[in-house]
Amino acid sequence: MKFTTVAKMATDGNLTLLVSLAAKFAKPLYRASFLVGAWRAGILQHLGDQPRAVEACADLLGVAGDRHRLRAWLELGVRFGDLAVEDGHYRLRSRTAKALARPGSDAAAAALAEVVLFHAPALLNAPDMLRSGRRLTLTDQDGSIIARSSRVVQPFVEEAVERVLDRQAPLRLLDIGCGSGIYVRHAAMLNPRLTAVAIDFQAEVAAAAAANVIAWGLADRVEVRRADVRELWLEPQFDVITMHNNIYYFPVAERVALLEHARSLLAPGGRLVLTTSCRGGTLPMEVLNLWFEFADFGGPLPDVAELTGQLQTAGFAEIDMRRLIPGDQFFVFVGGNPLAAALPEPGRRTA
Repeated sequence: MKFTTVAKMATDGNLTLLVSLAAKFAKPLYRASFLVGAWRAGILQHLGDQPRAVEACADLLGVAGDRHRLRAWLELGVRFGDLAVEDGHYRLRSRTAKALARPGSDAAAAALAEVVLFHAPALLNAPDMLRSGRRLTLTDQDGSIIARSSRVVQPFVEEAVERVLDRQAPLRLLDIGCGSGIYVRHAAMLNPRLTAVAIDFQAEVAAAAAANVIAWGLADRVEVRRADVRELWLEPQFDVITMHNNIYYFPVAERVALLEHARSLLAPGGRLVLTTSCRGGTLPMEVLNLWFEFADFGGPLPDVAELTGQLQTAGFAEIDMRRLIPGDQFFVFVGGNPLAAALPEPGRRTA
């Protein structure tokens, strides 16, 4: 290399900056993307069982023909330190890859996938969306990943339900935005006399929840429907209504009406149990807040005082608000229905 080239390199601010940026950001970004791709494809899980040659990996992925590109992708996993290769067989190497491959880490893996697949594009594309007026839609999400990711807060949500749910009396529960169905399952396990209707707006999510309910042996007690709660007209029959991690799927301007409608489905004395992240929380939650700021179907995360006021305006009484995660903005709001719930309007469909 010529001395003049070395001199130019030493004085080139762009090159120095590039080296610094690559050291700080490139590898973590590339590595996270690789791990999410390998997890979604099932490669992490399969390599966690046993080392496999590229041909076996190709068979698992359904890759036919020339497999050199699959090998190139796996070799980058080796470069990142997450895979190792011995005698042509790839295995998991890093603690992170091994941890993500475990079935019990599904929620954490889904949360990482949410960051890579949904949060990062929102940050990347926000200026273009502002210029073009494009909004994010439900098709910009994967409902299955969101449902699985939300399980990172499962112990705290279950604790909130346990504080409210009677363990012996016959109860009728409505779970709005049921996701995978894990919370209605928990309620059913707490109270063997409980029956429930679980609804989700996304058809594929509701179908997965229905399959889970059958697998759990709860099909005789839990009915799963694809439904929009705003179009659900039933007699005021529910003792408990739960809404977990989904109030921000509804625009701010519609939240009072939504809560009023939920109250109309409650029997007298029934209670709403609503868990949610609120504004001012961790950085991932603030990026989630940005995502919903740009969505065409929801709105920003609620403010604690704002949501309390909306519950009061919707007619709920004896509202109890409690922080579920110490040091974070994750809360449960419990509101009671003090009066007989309004019957469906004349002409409205009941089911």
